[in-house]
Amino acid sequence: MGFQSALLVSRLVNSFSAKARGAVRSRFGGVVIFVAVIGTVSLVLRFALLAKSFAEINLSAALPAAFAWGLLYDLGAAAFASLPLIVLLAFLPASWGTRKWQRLLTHFAGGLFLFGLLFGAVAEWTFWDEFGVRFNFIAVDYLVYTTEVIANIRESYSIPLIVSGVLGGTLMLGGLLLATGWPTQGLAHAAAPARTRWSAGLVWFVAALGLGLFLTEKQLPEFANNYHRELAKNGLWSLFAAFRNNALDYEQFYETLSPEQAYALLRADLTEDGSMLLEPRSMDTLRYVKNFGPELRPNVIQITVESLSADFLGTLNHTSGLTPKLAKLARHSLVFENFYATGTRTDRGMEALTLSLPPTPGRSLIKRPNNEKLFTLGSVFRSKGYRTAFIYGGYGYFDNMNYFFGQNGYQVIDRSSVSSADVTFANAWGACDEDLYRWTGREADAAHAAGQPFHFFVMTTSNHRPYTFPEGRIDLPSKISGRAGAVKYSDFAIGEFLRAAATKPWFKNTVFVIVADHCASSAGKSELPVPNYHIPLIIYAPGGQIAPGRITTLTSQMDYAPTLLGLLNWSYPTRFFGHDVRRIPLKKAHALLGNYQKLGHLKENHFVVLKPQRKISSYQVDLPNATQVPTPDNKQDTQEAISFYQVANLAYKEGTYRELTAAENARYTLLGEERARTVPVAATIAGNH
Repeated sequence: MGFQSALLVSRLVNSFSAKARGAVRSRFGGVVIFVAVIGTVSLVLRFALLAKSFAEINLSAALPAAFAWGLLYDLGAAAFASLPLIVLLAFLPASWGTRKWQRLLTHFAGGLFLFGLLFGAVAEWTFWDEFGVRFNFIAVDYLVYTTEVIANIRESYSIPLIVSGVLGGTLMLGGLLLATGWPTQGLAHAAAPARTRWSAGLVWFVAALGLGLFLTEKQLPEFANNYHRELAKNGLWSLFAAFRNNALDYEQFYETLSPEQAYALLRADLTEDGSMLLEPRSMDTLRYVKNFGPELRPNVIQITVESLSADFLGTLNHTSGLTPKLAKLARHSLVFENFYATGTRTDRGMEALTLSLPPTPGRSLIKRPNNEKLFTLGSVFRSKGYRTAFIYGGYGYFDNMNYFFGQNGYQVIDRSSVSSADVTFANAWGACDEDLYRWTGREADAAHAAGQPFHFFVMTTSNHRPYTFPEGRIDLPSKISGRAGAVKYSDFAIGEFLRAAATKPWFKNTVFVIVADHCASSAGKSELPVPNYHIPLIIYAPGGQIAPGRITTLTSQMDYAPTLLGLLNWSYPTRFFGHDVRRIPLKKAHALLGNYQKLGHLKENHFVVLKPQRKISSYQVDLPNATQVPTPDNKQDTQEAISFYQVANLAYKEGTYRELTAAENARYTLLGEERARTVPVAATIAGNH
């Protein structure tokens, strides 16, 4: 009985193997191998990424679950990728492959596929090494700005070595596949009529398309460890998902309130600092900020440093020795110890620092249409007679910077607007910081000579891969010292700029702001790891206009503009979403931060995260210990978070977040001053520093 059973099993196995071999050798058998190759490379890559981030991974049941989900998404990505191949096999004549040149062409196409697949795996590895995630919206942007990205890759990595390695892998993998007859198997002898090929191709096409469409990101579980979620993804799938979701409509994808309720909640929050609503019956955030005492009119040079995490600064992290110049400067400055970026990209930092808005889902307003003549920090400065300029070390067409700043009243000075003699050192992203600060000093000289106060938004580029800078400036070598060298050079260049500025007649009447656009890395175990948004804000006034000190109030980039103007004692009409954080109680302070899909609101250690598909997560955050523990939702905090993001989206869509004309500014200033005389206004600050 046992022998007969074994014989039966053997026959079944042989029969199945024969059918499998026949299917593989059929006209569409190449699709099976195509999918299998993509799945195998994806699985090997997943193990490599696991090894890369092993210290951050939890060894639990969630890990095999992540791999199981990863297999599904690999199959979905492979199914979509196979659609052009299926169409090609259906329409190639039955005789294709009988001639030598046809077989050579087919092998060449197969080799290109293998090379591209392996090269993509290497690209995913480097992307994970930089950002700790699969391909996302950052990769989509990089596909748009190919000049800078390709130059950055050439300067950061050994391209000949990578290409040689990928080519070697292609030859090895191709040699293994030759044993199956791929990619020419089943072509020459599949002399079926065209109608038969087309009908079979239709079945294959519908099956592949159905598998691909069946899977969506909605089905991917919310893993407790975000690294598990990223491992469960497929890089190609994630890239196209990010491309599709680059613009997200808040009302369609996120939890909402009625517009009236959202505006009512937000206006109640915005007036906690003592500001007065100017149009209380309208869907607007317009209000008047009244400060007491004489208005200060210093120049303001805001240096926005690329990727300057708080951990890099000795004044915030005593174990770091990378920023001795800033450590010395901090002793004579107003330092914000609990300051957070609103996003993970430069455009998000610019958005918050300039517009005082939370990070709306999808693309930043910097890169969206209809972003002209918005209410900005620059528009407030110009209403007081200031000259405003955006000064950037790179080419400002990147991320739409030049258009945004130019269409919002700033003079634009970037690498394309200076002579070649003004660039002594540059890499893919732009001129070195020393060159940038020399341009800034020249513009300050010109404005001072014209008798005009100025506000400059200066954006650096040196602290960015490939981490190259002029040799001999610091005790670390260019490039090979990596991020550490770039940070120390950035610190050196700021010190040199301030040393040169100290010799200028405008120095004592200038406030210098040192702030980051975002952290060097935002990846972490949590879906939005709050500590990885911690950045520095240092305000230095050599003329004594702003007293040195420390502010410990929870603050985000959205609060920067109103806080700066409050420090200058300015009274002005505003649409800003942020607060002068000195004028609100500690328990009312909050920080808004997010990425292109997840929108966070942190208040009193309670962190609400709004997500697509109207999902909401809540956490209890312990900032000193860098922990985030899931906690039940708090309705009040959740509604407050919704009001900020929903109203920001409505203000953009409906065009209400616009710059005030000179006449409007004068009228609302008069109205605000009248109300300040009749309505008690808080004249004192909260004493949070």
